[in-house]
Amino acid sequence: MPPEPQEITDVEALRVLAHPMRQKIEQCLRKGPVNSAALARELGESTGLTSYHLRQMAKHGFIEEAPELAKGRERWWRAVPGDRRFPPYSRQTPQMREALTEMHRLNFAELVEAVQRFEGARDDLGVWADAALFSRSTLRVDPDRLREFFEEYIALLHRYSGTQEDAAPDARTVLVRLIGLPEIERAERT
Repeated sequence: MPPEPQEITDVEALRVLAHPMRQKIEQCLRKGPVNSAALARELGESTGLTSYHLRQMAKHGFIEEAPELAKGRERWWRAVPGDRRFPPYSRQTPQMREALTEMHRLNFAELVEAVQRFEGARDDLGVWADAALFSRSTLRVDPDRLREFFEEYIALLHRYSGTQEDAAPDARTVLVRLIGLPEIERAERT
């Protein structure tokens, strides 16, 4: 059952998502639960810093403790799955826009880095070397139809998103990104 869409309007929560270190932590959590010590080693940071950022992410419900993995005082954390949405531009405050602009900048930088890593490793990936999917398309739709398209895209992602336990032995995490922007004609920019 897909999670219910959750619109995030709290500026502090948006700033949590737009923080570079927290985005790196989120990337690490895609692989599964972590503790602050392992996270600190992976990111080259102190455990105090990673612990602080983990607590901030948990405070806003983006991650949660995994107590079944704890040993002694060691705390483990996992991502909280969700369908997180943001208010449309027309309802965003200037502070929301600032946080979302930074989050988008970081997301695009992550995507470029992921493409570069994939291209650099492609010769050694075997059957996965052919797994890069790319489509460059255009739609001619009104805003309502575009929202309908987006909802169907989200439903499709949920349909194919299984748990790690359900995955085939040769399954890998695949990064899927969708961006849709209204085309701005040159005459409109001036």
